[in-house]
Amino acid sequence: MQGTVAGYSLRYWLTLITGLLECLLFAGLVFGHASLVFVLKKEEYFGWLCVDTNSTMDSKDCSGQDEQFSLVFTVASFLNNFLTLLNGYIFDHCGTRMTRLLAIALFSGGTLLVALSSPEFSHLLYPALSLLAVGGVLLLITNMQVGNLFPAHRSTIITFYNGAFDSSSAVLLIVKILYEQGISLHTSFIFLTVCSSIHVARTFLLMPKTHIPYTLPENYTYGTNCGKGNTDTVEETEMKACPPTQESPETENTSLAPEVQSFGSCVKSRFFIFHLVWLSIMQLRHYFFIGTLNSMLNRLADGDSSLVSQYTNAFAITQLCGILCAPWNGLIMDRHKKKPLAPGETEQEADLRSSYLSLLLTALQCLLFSVCTSIAFLPLQYFTFVLQVLNRSFLYGGNAAFLSIAFPACHFGKLYGLVMAVSAGVSVLQYPLVSVVREYPFYVDIGLIFLTLLAFIHPTNVFIHCRKQARLRKEHPETRARL
Repeated sequence: MQGTVAGYSLRYWLTLITGLLECLLFAGLVFGHASLVFVLKKEEYFGWLCVDTNSTMDSKDCSGQDEQFSLVFTVASFLNNFLTLLNGYIFDHCGTRMTRLLAIALFSGGTLLVALSSPEFSHLLYPALSLLAVGGVLLLITNMQVGNLFPAHRSTIITFYNGAFDSSSAVLLIVKILYEQGISLHTSFIFLTVCSSIHVARTFLLMPKTHIPYTLPENYTYGTNCGKGNTDTVEETEMKACPPTQESPETENTSLAPEVQSFGSCVKSRFFIFHLVWLSIMQLRHYFFIGTLNSMLNRLADGDSSLVSQYTNAFAITQLCGILCAPWNGLIMDRHKKKPLAPGETEQEADLRSSYLSLLLTALQCLLFSVCTSIAFLPLQYFTFVLQVLNRSFLYGGNAAFLSIAFPACHFGKLYGLVMAVSAGVSVLQYPLVSVVREYPFYVDIGLIFLTLLAFIHPTNVFIHCRKQARLRKEHPETRARL
């Protein structure tokens, strides 16, 4: 296989497919929270927080238990995002192999802690789900660079991987179904722990030691023969992608050779700030929905356990569609790839021009999803589940794809980590909202609808910027406007 174009192509495809399976079956496990909570309630985790009501001895108020499960998810989702900042630096500076070994250790620790937990040690769920979340997103970060191997479909592959990440939450539906068939929760998570050996094998056999550069040098190879046949070493390629001379990303420079932005100028740009607002608002909406789904279904189903189980299964099944929904967003962002560039237009500007439709559609989906969630009609929630998985697939795939388009590749890990870390601070608001939503569910939903409207600032800004760049090219065709 080595030394031939066909061999390299086969390795690329193996890397792509196995990475997709890794994201699909493991990386986003923590977001199957609703299915896991159903099992944990049956096992009576945090069961001491359920108290008898005054009406009948058979009726119990388990709002305290619901709050604990919501807090477990809040902590896990916060760390999932917040530590991505550190993870991004680790990935950028230590390379793929070291980052993946750390990810595997964290993920395996999380699955093992769930396997060792019990109702008496319910608080083990806090570190367990947090480790699952952080390890899973690290696996995703190391896999998204695989899109660099297929330049014409780069955004599609990035969004495809994020869709697989979303769909992996359905694995906990399988755990729930197996539990109902007599397979214990502990057995399922021991099996998931053993599967970590597959991740280790893939790390050494099908992933680079450092990074996959963009664009690829001629005869680029990686894996067990990393660097052989390259015209440049991987390190030299990455230095070329991010030279030391840097400028502000939004300064309109008339020079013929635009310079790469510094990390600081990227962070201070309007693109990054508005993108952060766009992601944070919609992520808060999704995290709040997932964290309160079980209690919401109990409220709408009047405590009917079989009905709650039916809707929980439906929600988990729709999560499988994330892997099918996400590539649509990538196709929207890559729709211009086979068309000629406008006179004077750079490839980066063309990518950016293509991205604002994706950003706008994502905000529209979230607005519709928020409206449907606010309507207290149980059958409508089937449609809400469809909107939720569609929007979540667009959101995270679009987030990674936009950062890879708008900013230099050498800053991707740091910028991705920073935007996820800051948005994590916003997502913590979901926990105080849990207390309010018990008394005023309608008003909380209405407030979140109005908050979602702020997400439209980002696509509007990108659209205006692209129009301005197009006008500058027409007025000054001899110059190449830059971000």
